[in-house]
Amino acid sequence: MELTAPFQNYSEAAPMFIVILAAFGILMGLIVVIITALIYCKIFSKAGYCWALGLLMLVPIASIIMPFVLAFGDWPIQKELRLLKQQQEKPGM
Repeated sequence: MELTAPFQNYSEAAPMFIVILAAFGILMGLIVVIITALIYCKIFSKAGYCWALGLLMLVPIASIIMPFVLAFGDWPIQKELRLLKQQQEKPGM
């Protein structure tokens, strides 16, 4: 019976440890989601799209579709560059 007495304190602390561990995991997951959203917002902004499209990456179906839009779509910044090149080729107009 003497061996069980020291372990009694540990069994009372175990639920608190699990709560702290779960809170830490949730906090880390939230930080990762926020950083990921900021990165995608910056990518969409640099591509010429509205930065808010990066928030769509948090939606499960959109996170599958939007990389295809970025990879195979004609970016607004490319359209603007093409238009500027055409204007430079025709200086008389």
